[in-house]
Amino acid sequence: MEEERLKSLVEEFLGYLGSTKGYSFHTVEAYRRDLRDFLAFSEGMDPISPHTLRAYLGYLFKRVKRSTILRRLSCLRTFFGFLERRGIVNENPSQEIGGLKKEKYLPKVMQVDQVFGILDSIQPEGRMGSRDRAILETLYSSGIRVGELVRLNLRDVDEAQGLVRVMGKGSKERLVPIGKIALQYIRRYLKETKREDLLGKGDGALFLGRGKNRITERRVQQIVKRYAKALGLSSDISPHTFRHSFATHLLEGGADLRSVQEMLGHTSLSTTQIYTHLTIDRLMAIYDRAHPRSRLKEE
Repeated sequence: MEEERLKSLVEEFLGYLGSTKGYSFHTVEAYRRDLRDFLAFSEGMDPISPHTLRAYLGYLFKRVKRSTILRRLSCLRTFFGFLERRGIVNENPSQEIGGLKKEKYLPKVMQVDQVFGILDSIQPEGRMGSRDRAILETLYSSGIRVGELVRLNLRDVDEAQGLVRVMGKGSKERLVPIGKIALQYIRRYLKETKREDLLGKGDGALFLGRGKNRITERRVQQIVKRYAKALGLSSDISPHTFRHSFATHLLEGGADLRSVQEMLGHTSLSTTQIYTHLTIDRLMAIYDRAHPRSRLKEE
């Protein structure tokens, strides 16, 4: 298949993901990057065969994490399946590629006092201080993704009901509880920006950057890392760490898995179940430290 024809089909496929399947902009762009990487590797290899895909996977194993390889293989399966259904290729070359085992991954979670330490270190004074405190309080109170947070509009906050309307992956809307403390800091921030009367009804962005534009994901990531670093915490702490901590702390506090799944916006319960491993591991560590007969005495 000619290279230009293949590139054209990639664009057609990406358009299908966005318009027909309802994939988010960020997901479509991730597919674009993955396919662009594969096309660069397979340039001049015609036809693309299972051997081509195996060679590509071998190339990736030396360069990226297993989770990245799994994502790219999934992308290629979907892409070639799309071409097969349209009769552009006779068969999907990825069908002969066996499944790869996913690495066991436990997300990084902060202790409750670490979260409180970060939040309480932010002086909610002035436009920037009040904004940063409101952002981090919202991340921990609701467990929403950073992409969902930056897309929040003023009208999405229902202060009376204690809910925020979130546009999640695949353009799926959900309502998520948000605590009174987070709402208090949101209102304080809006007062600093003279937008307090617009809460719950304004069309504009809830959180703004230095100008009057919507704050970016990149800026929120920088804010989180800055306050974590100031307390000497791990440089790996990110907005997503607040999401992981939110889910884990809820389960430790007695919340049921199905409710946490709905709040996180997970399609599958199995995605949420990873947090049960964290809580069990932590319970076992506490048991081992605290119970007088948790371990055998040395002979």
